[in-house]
Amino acid sequence: VMRQENLLPLELTGACRIRAIDIPPEFLTQRLKAMRDAGRTEIDLFAQDNMRLQELVESGLAQALDDAAIRMDPAVLPSLAAAGMLAGRRHFLPFRPNVQIAYYNSEKFDAYGLRPPRTWSELLSVAKIFREREGLGRVLFQGVGGAPTVTQLYEWIISAGGDPFDLAHPATVATFRFLRELAPYLSPDSRRAKWDTTNDALAQESAYLAQNWPFGVPLLIREYGKHAIRTYSGWVGPVREAHVIGGDVLGIPVGAPNRDLALRLIRHLQSREIQETLASRLGWPTIRADAAGAVEAWMRPHVAAVQDAMRHGVFRENVPYWAEYERLASEAVERVLWRKEAVDDALPPLAARLSDVRKGRR
Repeated sequence: VMRQENLLPLELTGACRIRAIDIPPEFLTQRLKAMRDAGRTEIDLFAQDNMRLQELVESGLAQALDDAAIRMDPAVLPSLAAAGMLAGRRHFLPFRPNVQIAYYNSEKFDAYGLRPPRTWSELLSVAKIFREREGLGRVLFQGVGGAPTVTQLYEWIISAGGDPFDLAHPATVATFRFLRELAPYLSPDSRRAKWDTTNDALAQESAYLAQNWPFGVPLLIREYGKHAIRTYSGWVGPVREAHVIGGDVLGIPVGAPNRDLALRLIRHLQSREIQETLASRLGWPTIRADAAGAVEAWMRPHVAAVQDAMRHGVFRENVPYWAEYERLASEAVERVLWRKEAVDDALPPLAARLSDVRKGRR
């Protein structure tokens, strides 16, 4: 889709040839540094995960972009455009937003007279009923560790009114207490659940309720024929509903040899035509207010679920110690959920370690 339907039209205008390079997000900074040090920057435009932007700015690898050069279309959602601001200047532009939604098996819910949970207390009640009726938990938490787990944990902590970077914050502690209470009723697949295996659990009906990114919608419904799958934005925590906005933004490296063409490609990728293609063909959320109407009728309820989740969207704070935080938060989940340690035993030493990390990286 990207090669044939998104990039080819621009090439056919005769403006340029586009060579796409696959660089994992964790290696982009290293690759750009090596090019800069060699005096040969060969990348004109990059897409990067919005949680890995701080290091690009701190390393002086991403160009600051002025509004006159950008000429951003007014249909681009302002909330997404704001995410490209770091250190008081714009360095990045929206391209592919992402937000997790809740998937549920409507047939299984109907069989027990249940409705999709809208609060934490309802979530716990539903999880208990499935566990009692079927002998196994059917609610999934992405508990494998690393990015999948920490992304889900981050928004749960925000929805409780906590600070994800303070494991001693009362609302953060309350989030872990709720997870500890929920743990006996979770699907056994939660222990290994991440973005792809969550789709597997929903497809195989070993889980009836799970949060995941929207890419699972065309996979589960169109490809696997799981027409009982429904989606909605999710549940409210003790304080609010919150959903992490992920995805990729676009940036231009310092020293890029074809800056004007890169800006033209940005405008092309942000255009209504391309955003509609990404939405209809891949099920991706769109950055534009006017590009959701092109999807097929069966996808529209799921697009509505994504748009609802994005209305409650939060951006993860770009911090230089994210990797250390991810390790400590994953360890906290491991100890509380899977080792069944008491929250008051598991969190204080991890909170102290995270506090030391934050002090050392300020």
